[in-house]
Amino acid sequence: MKPIFPGMITNLPEADIPFDGVKGWISQSDDHQVVFLEIEPIGAVPEHAHGAQWGIIVEGEMVLTIGGNTKKYKKGDTYFIPDGVNHSAVFNTRTWAVDYFADRDRYKRRIV
Repeated sequence: MKPIFPGMITNLPEADIPFDGVKGWISQSDDHQVVFLEIEPIGAVPEHAHGAQWGIIVEGEMVLTIGGNTKKYKKGDTYFIPDGVNHSAVFNTRTWAVDYFADRDRYKRRIV
């Protein structure tokens, strides 16, 4: 399969994401973080919470539960998770997404 993200994205610092099958590249700002994600069909990501998050599905799909409400998101769909709201996700297909995190340090850079 042809890569979805070009080299200008995949040459960004890689995120240290604690899930096998998930890669991310960080675009860092002083007050937020943008992460370009490539996610294998890993199944469930457990419920958790953090600062506000906005995202868009670039390719693939995910089932996202936000505050108890579940919806399937596909290519072109956007989602918003308010600050501190519990959420979880399920990935049954390979998925690419872009997430904007209000937390400046949502992910650390991966050290190789």
